[in-house]
Amino acid sequence: MGQGTGTPDHRTTAVNRTPATRGRRAVRVAVATAVAALPMAAVLTVGSAAPLAPPLGACTGPDCPATWPPPNNGDFTGRDASINVFTGGDYTVTGRAAEVEGKIVALGNLTVDKSQGGGAYNMGVVGVGSRVVPPNGSDFVTTGGRVDVRSGNRILIGGSDSKGQAFGNLRHAGSVSGTVNIDPTGRSIQDPNAAAPYQEVLTQIEEVSDCVGRATATGTVNVTNSEATFTGDGTSRKQVFNVTRNLASPSGGQIGLVFNNIPAGATVVVNMLGDSPVINTYTGTGLPGDQTTAMRSKLMWNFPTATSAEIRGSAQFQGSVMAGNPGGTTTISQPGMDGRVYLAGNLIHTGTGGYEIHSYPFDGDLPDCKVSPSPSPSTSPSSSPSSSPSSSPSSSPSSSPSSSPSSSPSSSPSSSPTPSPTASSTSPSASPSSSGHPTSHHPTSHHPTGHPTSHHPGHGGELPSTGAGSAPVVFGLAGVGLLGLGGLAVLAARRRGRHG
Repeated sequence: MGQGTGTPDHRTTAVNRTPATRGRRAVRVAVATAVAALPMAAVLTVGSAAPLAPPLGACTGPDCPATWPPPNNGDFTGRDASINVFTGGDYTVTGRAAEVEGKIVALGNLTVDKSQGGGAYNMGVVGVGSRVVPPNGSDFVTTGGRVDVRSGNRILIGGSDSKGQAFGNLRHAGSVSGTVNIDPTGRSIQDPNAAAPYQEVLTQIEEVSDCVGRATATGTVNVTNSEATFTGDGTSRKQVFNVTRNLASPSGGQIGLVFNNIPAGATVVVNMLGDSPVINTYTGTGLPGDQTTAMRSKLMWNFPTATSAEIRGSAQFQGSVMAGNPGGTTTISQPGMDGRVYLAGNLIHTGTGGYEIHSYPFDGDLPDCKVSPSPSPSTSPSSSPSSSPSSSPSSSPSSSPSSSPSSSPSSSPSSSPTPSPTASSTSPSASPSSSGHPTSHHPTSHHPTGHPTSHHPGHGGELPSTGAGSAPVVFGLAGVGLLGLGGLAVLAARRRGRHG
């Protein structure tokens, strides 16, 4: 299948919504089905959180896997109708980023401009990932703007395993330029209203990110020159950490991430507070036995007000990401991102190798922002009318202008802004000692590279592929991770396409 064509850009985003649309109201979206082009479901009270309502969060559809495997290149392990990557703004691919798995929705433009040699960008189905793909015949990729694939690049949508194909559509509101290959019987569908069903999803992400970002901390964060340690309270089912500095070494290098005193099965939220937060880490393999692998489905990294956020390093980064500022941009440059990516603003997917975003669900129970009813005057007839209810205006969700990058959370919880020594376990805002040295890469973490791979026997299209150039294929897993994944020795024979 070739590329689609259409009318000029009909970008439809909710960035220009009036403040009134951000009030607390119930939003009902359509019921999700396994093959629906626009899987939407459930009821959301805007301004609240708890479990994310479909089409966000947990896997939906009749073919969700009972267990989610580590990144692998085996047969498809299930089907998931939920959105894996959502951007309220533009989705831009640069560097040598290689793949994004699952259902993708971008309300703005989709641009593939892999400046470091060009090559393919797989969407929906990838060569190595959870191998949980969207339902056949559904919209694998939806854009509210144009699709622009620059010269020397191409988009591949769909793929196959030993048992058959995974095929879906590109639904786009604007024009399509460049090379887009869609596996049969997927189609390129020009639809000026492609983004319309997802406007309330944008509202959901903005409001939930803001709500979660104002939650009171239940634990402390201790950041040293080489490691960030998150210590929970040991009992709460919702563990919240508020971080007001970068999770990186003093020079900006990688550090480790460690979680202590977290009850089994608890939801863990890390609020990265500030305008330009950075996470730079080597922590994460995606393999059994890894601490963050066990936490992944209930681990949320939240950037409620950031205008510029970065997640970089040399890991299979575990957990989902949410960013609530529609004017913000989040840059992901990790070899692997294992979790949902839900952004009200823009996404830049980049990296120096075949970097990937994999489909893994989030089924945690987030903090909520329900408004307590005002005290009834009849409960205290003797009180003077001048003693207005004690609930201050700051507790109202109406003070959640997450669309304004300048509005930092006023309730910055237990992470005190008061300067304190680096080793302070109560103030994540403390700056590391200037005498510290940048941390070297974790010895078992490597940047991935890759090489062109062969066509799958018996299938005319191109299999999803990862990597670039003629270097050996390394998929961003830690060295120990590659050894632990059976069958990766035959990986090159199972993957197709080429990345620059």
